Amino acid sequence: MTMLPWVFTTVAAGLLALLVFQRMFYPHFWDDLIYYLKLRKIGRVMRCRMKQGVITFLDCFVHQAKKTPDKPFIIYEGQVLTYRCVDRRSNRVAQVFRTVGRVKKGDIVALLMSNEPDFICVWFGLSKLGCEVAFLNFNIKSKSLLHCIQSCGAKTLVVGSDLLNSLDEVRISLQDSGIDLWVVDEGSPHEGVTSLLDKLETASEEPPPAEEPPQTDIMSNFLFIFTSGTTGLPKAARISHLKAVMCLCFLRMCGATAEDNVYIALPLYHMSASLLGIGGCIELGATCILKKKFSASQFWKDCQKYNVTVFQYIGELCRYLINQPKVAEESTHRVRIVAGSGLRSDVWREFTRRFGKIQIREAYGLTEASIGFVNYTSEIGPIGRAGYFNKRSLPFEFLKYDPVTYEPIRTETGRCVKASKGETGILVAPVSAMNPFLGYAGNKMMSEKKLLRDVFKEGDVYFNTGDLMLQDHRDFVYFRDRIGDTFRWKGENVATTEVSEILGSLDFLQEVNVYGVSVPGYEGRAGMAAIVLKPDQSLEGKKLYSHLVKNLPVYSWPWFLRIQMALDVTETFKQQKGKLVQEGFCPQVVQDPLYFLDTTEKTYVPLTEALYNDIISGKIRL
Repeated sequence: MTMLPWVFTTVAAGLLALLVFQRMFYPHFWDDLIYYLKLRKIGRVMRCRMKQGVITFLDCFVHQAKKTPDKPFIIYEGQVLTYRCVDRRSNRVAQVFRTVGRVKKGDIVALLMSNEPDFICVWFGLSKLGCEVAFLNFNIKSKSLLHCIQSCGAKTLVVGSDLLNSLDEVRISLQDSGIDLWVVDEGSPHEGVTSLLDKLETASEEPPPAEEPPQTDIMSNFLFIFTSGTTGLPKAARISHLKAVMCLCFLRMCGATAEDNVYIALPLYHMSASLLGIGGCIELGATCILKKKFSASQFWKDCQKYNVTVFQYIGELCRYLINQPKVAEESTHRVRIVAGSGLRSDVWREFTRRFGKIQIREAYGLTEASIGFVNYTSEIGPIGRAGYFNKRSLPFEFLKYDPVTYEPIRTETGRCVKASKGETGILVAPVSAMNPFLGYAGNKMMSEKKLLRDVFKEGDVYFNTGDLMLQDHRDFVYFRDRIGDTFRWKGENVATTEVSEILGSLDFLQEVNVYGVSVPGYEGRAGMAAIVLKPDQSLEGKKLYSHLVKNLPVYSWPWFLRIQMALDVTETFKQQKGKLVQEGFCPQVVQDPLYFLDTTEKTYVPLTEALYNDIISGKIRL
């Protein structure tokens, strides 16, 4: 008996020492473990559903419609559609395309629609027929549109009534190519374009007859989603049923529940809105507040009107919000979670300071592959974690790369080398059953280019994300840049995102887009920044110079500035650099005000024609 107190004391002391050791050296151990166990639990639930026949993304929707038929699913401009309403309307769509359009299982149908409830009804209706739907970016025109339809192999195109005029230049070409054209409207102004809505009124609400075999191969193609690259024509990424099902759990992993109202203003043709956003609502049984497009001035009013609790962002949406004048609604909202990607640290800090205690779940994902991260901690800046438990969920590695070619470095035996902690590397993930890569439709060369073979051993295959990441010594992962955006100057690599973030912290700058431009007589590219000044602010050259000296190495400094009224962005709010790089810093080409870094005067001075000629001739050295 006299030994018991001593044993208890020893055990207690050991546990205390272990806890102190864990907090000192592995402070996020419990965060990692809890997230891993949560992911495992969701996996078990999904496997259980699959045994019950709920296998695909569409199966999950039909299951939810039976489980919560009267729950509001989509709220859009005053319309409220329950899960049952969307299910029945999508059945009508399926019946019309089956009987009138003669669409059948395996057909590829392209969808060109803005954000509206019928985007979802048409998508689900076609999926109920076993079609593979291709989401088209409604910003693309003529040549790109034809390319997208041809590359995915679509034989039918469904277009929204508000976008029908965008087909004027290519409508005849499409019809001559044998493409069946449908418009989501009560009638059609063009011969050969079939209207949809008038036919829904008499169509059956019953599901279309099941095709044989009834079960879907989980590894087969479900959708085509076009990647919005900054250069070249869009590529049609094949999205497997498995990938779509894995996307369903995103909002739950971010902390959302069935009671949430989720605000989605991102374009539905993008994976973030359709698979992560709409899919996340379906998995939870939550309500989606769908907007045709994002409005920073209307956002907080909408949040109060619709009792929004979760907001899905991408790119610069949060920056747009912090640059808006203050409104009363921003302090009375009930938003508790914002989830998305592309949030800079400076915007992150200001967003949480200004708008209250909101959990920010910054994430990273790809259209083509299943590899992804979620920052489930309170640490500002990282996109996620790369600890032991994280790699057990979905394996990945960071590879050393050649700073000139950006190709992975290989040893004498032909194997790749892992990047060390604290060192930037290329993110790669093994291609496997859980991380399939189905490639790009109609583009075998680009599909093969995304694969790395014999990486660590003979015969292994890894998907090359083309993204540069850094894993720090605490196992946080930071997005550094995308290969193609990074440029080289004075023998060093310049990460555009890092420079943009540093410049963006200046109080007179609203937006920054950093890129590299060619200068005759120099290897590599010199730094240049397109900037937008805050309202009633002017360029403070000396303050900017001092900021560069304090925060960035000399090779990262932007030698040229281009002042714009607004930055050009893609439809998913990613900054466009291609045109800026092409136009360079020539005053005769660029109509915007240009400035040059005068290191002697320690400020930025107007870039005149004479000064430009001195730089080009080499009279002024950079």
